[in-house]
Amino acid sequence: MSKLNQILEHNKHFVEQKEYKQFVASNDRRIVIVTCMDARLTELLPKALNIKTGDAKVIKNAGGIITQPFGNIMRSVLVAIYELRADEVFVIGHHDCGMTGINPENVVSHMLERGIPEQTIETLKNSGVNLMRWLTGFDNLQDSVEQSANIVRKHPLLPPNVPVHGLTIHPETGQLDLVVDGYEAMRK
Repeated sequence: MSKLNQILEHNKHFVEQKEYKQFVASNDRRIVIVTCMDARLTELLPKALNIKTGDAKVIKNAGGIITQPFGNIMRSVLVAIYELRADEVFVIGHHDCGMTGINPENVVSHMLERGIPEQTIETLKNSGVNLMRWLTGFDNLQDSVEQSANIVRKHPLLPPNVPVHGLTIHPETGQLDLVVDGYEAMRK
């Protein structure tokens, strides 16, 4: 059975048995979290932060990195604030992240191995797409979290009363370490 069919079969049972009822959302905490897509955080992060279904809008990407003030991640943060009533932002990176020191040349090499034509890579380069920059991760976790938090905090469309916090989490223990205290940053 294919992965798709396995998922659809499970979902049919899930709905028929009304297992969804345990996930009825509240909106008590009203926070937005930008974090990594690492599977180790899927259950650990909510437990470590004591957030329940509906408490947080969780935005995930590779590395939990915000690189562009007008990119998709920042747009999602602003929508969470203005339309979904979030009133605090948490940027949470994690130790042992796959984006630490990632080599963009290796990623492009893997693309070619998986069937992307060399011509496509060249066309992107000639069109002004800097794949090496676009596929770059980070070297220092704390610096990455701080830079991402700064992009959010300094955004011209962020309300001035929204604190932006930066934290790191250990993907095995769930231990949180503060990098940026959003309340303190607002007082500066």
